[in-house]
Parts: sequence; C-alpha cells; structure tokens
Amino acid sequence: MTAPLSHYYIYTGHNSYLTGNQLSSDCSDVPIIKALQMGVRVIELDVWPNSAKDNVDVLHGRTLTSPVELTKCLRSIRDYAFCASPYPLVITLEDHLTPDLQAKVAEMATQTFGDMLYYPETDSLKEFPSPDSLKNKIIISTKPPQEYLKSKNSKENDSQKEKDASDEETWGKEVEVQKSELEADDKNDQGQDEEDSDDDDDQSLQQISAPEYKRLITIHAGKPKGGLRDAVMVDPDKVRRLSLSEQQFAKAAASHGTDVVRFTQQNLLRIYPKGTRFTSSNYKPLVGWMHGAQMVAFNMQGYGRSLWLMHGFFRANGGCGYIKKPDFLLKAGPDGQLFDPKKSFPVKTTLKVKVYMGDGWRMDFKQTHFDAYSPPDFYTKVGIAGVPADTVMKKTRTIEDDWTPVWDEEFSFPLTVPELAVLRIEVCEYDISEKDDFGGQTCLPASELRSGIRAVPLCDRKGMKFKSVRLLMRFEFV
Repeated sequence: MTAPLSHYYIYTGHNSYLTGNQLSSDCSDVPIIKALQMGVRVIELDVWPNSAKDNVDVLHGRTLTSPVELTKCLRSIRDYAFCASPYPLVITLEDHLTPDLQAKVAEMATQTFGDMLYYPETDSLKEFPSPDSLKNKIIISTKPPQEYLKSKNSKENDSQKEKDASDEETWGKEVEVQKSELEADDKNDQGQDEEDSDDDDDQSLQQISAPEYKRLITIHAGKPKGGLRDAVMVDPDKVRRLSLSEQQFAKAAASHGTDVVRFTQQNLLRIYPKGTRFTSSNYKPLVGWMHGAQMVAFNMQGYGRSLWLMHGFFRANGGCGYIKKPDFLLKAGPDGQLFDPKKSFPVKTTLKVKVYMGDGWRMDFKQTHFDAYSPPDFYTKVGIAGVPADTVMKKTRTIEDDWTPVWDEEFSFPLTVPELAVLRIEVCEYDISEKDDFGGQTCLPASELRSGIRAVPLCDRKGMKFKSVRLLMRFEFV
C-alpha cells in the first residue's frame, strides 16, 4: 500500500447521496453511510446553493430529487469514513457554487473533519501520495475553480447514439431483475451526460474564487478539453484526475487505448455512468480496469450483474477498497511497449471449477418461494468476467425437485489475463412457464482463489450474504 494512489483501483461511487433513480429519488446521507460500510473509498457529492442562496445543499441538479444539507452528509462521512477500511477516503465534488459558498464549504469541511482532512502544501502534485501515507485521512477532489470556469465553453457534447453490447450474449437474461431498467438507458441514448452540463449562467462564478477552498483541493480534476487524445496527454510536471463519461471513455479506449494506459500509470482516470441511465443502472467495469482506470464510478443502488461484479472485484486485498493494479498496467514492457487490451495473449493458467452441490435454500426461503406445489429445480451458472478472450459463461444441468441439488460437474476456464479475471457464480431456479427465478450469486477475484474444496456463501440481489445458502465447490489452477 506504499505506491502512489494512481497504482491502485479504488472502490468508487457515483452520486453517492441518491436513494434510488437519478431523476426523482430522495437525497440522503443514508446511502453514503451504506457505501462506507461496504468499503467504498470515493464518495461523490453534487453541491448547489440552497433556495435562499445562503447555504449549500447536496442534490442532483436540474432534476426532481429532494435535497439534503451538505453539513449532514459531511458529518456522516466523518463518522463512518473508516468503519470498513483505514485507507484514505476521497470526496469528489461536482461544484455549482458561487465564491462565497465555496468559502463556506471550506469552513464546513475544516470544522467537520479537523485533523482528518489532508491537503498538500503545494498547489499541484508531481506524484500522488500513497494509501499507506494517507491512512485515516479524508481528501477532496474537484476542479480548481478557475479551471472550472475555463472548461465551461470547451465541453464535448457527446450526442452520438450508440448501443451497449449486451451481456446476454455471455450470461443470458438477467434473472429476477427488471430488464426494463437495464435497457432504459439504451433506448434514450441521445444527449449530454449530466456531469458535462456545468452550464450555470451565474456571472459571479467568474470572479476569483475563495482561496481557502482552492487550498483544500488535493486531487485536481477536470474534463477533457479539445480532443480525447489531448485529454489523456501526460504532463511531466504534475498529476491530475480526468473524468470521462462511459461513452467518452469507450471512444478513447477504441482509438487511443495505449495512450489511456500511459495516462493512468501516473494520473487518475474516473469514468462515470452516462446521463441517460435514469434508473441508476450501471455499465461494464472491465473495460475501464483493462485500461488502468482507477475510479470506475458506480451507482451503488443500481443492483444487477455489473454491481455484483464490482462487489466481487473489491473483495480482493481484504476488502479495503484499494487493489494494486497488475504490473503490466504500471510500467512499459522490456521493449518499451505498453499493455494493449485489444491484443490477444497466450493462456497463462487454467482455472478448473467443480460444482458439487448446493444447500441452505430451505432455511432461507419459504417452502413456496420458487414453486407452489413442488421443490425447486436448480441449476448453476459459472463463468469468467475479464478481458474479452477470457469472458465466458457455462452452466450445469438442472436438478429437478430438490432443495439440496447435487450437480457434480466440472468446468475449465483458460485465462490469458488472470490478474483481471473474476469468477462469477449464479444459481437460478428453472421455470418452464415464466422467467427463471433468482437463487443466489457471488463474484470472486480469480487472483485470490486458493486451490481446494470450499463452501462458497451466496448473496442476494443487493450483495448481502444469505444466512445459509452455500455451494460446495473445488477450485484448481493447472
């Protein structure tokens, strides 16, 4: 944990104050507390003037979301910041404030956090500090106010209509999760992302901002100016954080993939969900991780396979919210070449997974939960999420009418980049007339699996462990 922050994947939330959808749900400190209890290390707050323009609220601007006072959020962050991990907590601010309110935020943060608040002596950093050196510290990341103003006229209006690649090709339909939620964003994929819409007309923002506010910004952030290739250019004299929407990042990865990898060796890259994900659904995180993006920002209330994968990935390294990136993403190879996610690689190892049996549903579910008149018909899906060559899904046969199914089936998964592979496990109950029912899931980082026979606990749709449901499995690397 002694390398610079840019060498780690960081457990990152998006619009951390929202209790539900992006348009009309309540803003609250409750989802912030839940995220911190799960080990999330980056909390995002959108800060706006309140209706009287004399205080600061947290809300999703230009929507029907009801506000929560910033002071309430800051106090909850202070109280829960290190309940799950001692490593630094980053607060990313989407700032829509006038200079006098920026000064008020600086005063609030200083008074609330006290010695917990870290900020550097210099205006810009040549290298980020390490997680170890920032233990039990809170740091703030946002655009320096003057940069915020300059960037207003240079934002990129990303209105290209595009269709997300469907996860169904690999995994089949999402079980017992509203598919309409996952697809709503695809049908309305025109227009700007909400975080690119910093188009306040308040001329007072053009004044010189409060110096005490600017001083508290440890990680200077910004959105792309000019083309995407310019955005990921490395400045040898300072490090920074760049924010890209998922569409902008997809374009950058497709056309400048190795430039993105080079940028993330020293700088922080944050990817956030596109603005049309009104239902708080999430995107696939692997593309970001493959290119070294540290802050793949997720809606922590957007339950579904993408979030399950995020939960599983950050189980690594003791669940502390920081995971060291693989060496090939941190430095060039012996011939000076950078890692290129588009290239194919030889198989490094093969993970063999045997699914023996499952048990515990009869304790955790009502007798009639799956079928009104007979025991359930369970099958297990086992697969890998990783680089495209490693991504696959397989499944067992269905065992009919049995609360304690015995499958006794083995699967082999050749892995070309095992460092980024996550084992995905999902149990479903086959239903001939309707959609299959959800019976449990978990995701486990392949890098932390150990050979042997294991009892693997399964989780519900929100990622909470069932009391009793488990699979008996064997893992083996050959």
